[in-house]
Amino acid sequence: MTTSTSPRINSTNPRINVNGGLIRFLVRMAPAFGRRVSQDLRRRVIVPAKSPAIEQWTKSGIHAAWIGHSTVLLSIDGFTILTDPVFSNRIGIRPLGFTIGFKRLVAPALAIGKIPAPDLILLSHAHMDHFDVPSLRKLESARTSVVTAYRTSDLLRVPKYKAVHELRWNESVQIGPVRVQAFEVRHWGARMRNDAYRGYNGYLIEAGKYRVVFGGDTAFTDSFKSIRTTKKVDLAIMPIGAYDPWIAAHCTPEEALAMADHARAEFVLPVHHRTFQLSREPDHEPLERLLAAASPSEDRICVRDFGGEFQLA
Repeated sequence: MTTSTSPRINSTNPRINVNGGLIRFLVRMAPAFGRRVSQDLRRRVIVPAKSPAIEQWTKSGIHAAWIGHSTVLLSIDGFTILTDPVFSNRIGIRPLGFTIGFKRLVAPALAIGKIPAPDLILLSHAHMDHFDVPSLRKLESARTSVVTAYRTSDLLRVPKYKAVHELRWNESVQIGPVRVQAFEVRHWGARMRNDAYRGYNGYLIEAGKYRVVFGGDTAFTDSFKSIRTTKKVDLAIMPIGAYDPWIAAHCTPEEALAMADHARAEFVLPVHHRTFQLSREPDHEPLERLLAAASPSEDRICVRDFGGEFQLA
């Protein structure tokens, strides 16, 4: 099933409702939040040592590059997909036109201006570290389609894109040569405190002979078994960070690998780590644990640093 949507307003004055609740929340959190903002102001954002050479990508096979956090630039036989694009220096709310929230630890491995308009933007859910409105504004293009979760398209300027499709679990849409199917993950969709109606998805991408999974954001779940067939998944893009203390909504690296195995994935591209300080585990720990879990087949972990690239002919 395919659903093309127009923006919806779910309140007579959503800006007042959302910002009013947000302001009350920030007042309660002010001391800790103030310390964090003060630390961020003094801290410099690290520039990655490597930038992917996407101009050298061919129009056959799979090419993928980790830009940072859950943002991956993916090409399947020349059809380009950008997952959860977040290029802003900060993620958070914008009550007065500037962002109040967490600052990046590491800059994007490729500037947004150097990415040609993708054929498809894939959005897993509306959390601000996955659904960055300033980045999405810059990516608006009449040649770009968007697939997003149920009841999240109101955050987009829909007419600015070629098409916008909302998917519920088990629904799918065909966009050019690519079929995208949404499946259930274990997370939640609320962007603020009063919009828990929003959906959240993982995605199976099928194009020609290739199959790619984008796990979005998830705690451990058996639902990756639902997309397993006799045909392997070539690449699983899996979240591996923010599990301490948020284990109820985020998987451990070992669980991420287990879910990739449930989908019968050959290679794993880890995301959702080292880009923002969202949790307590050390920055280096998620990747180290993932590599240990994959031993002695560590080569399955195909990208390990910002700007890292993967190619499969």
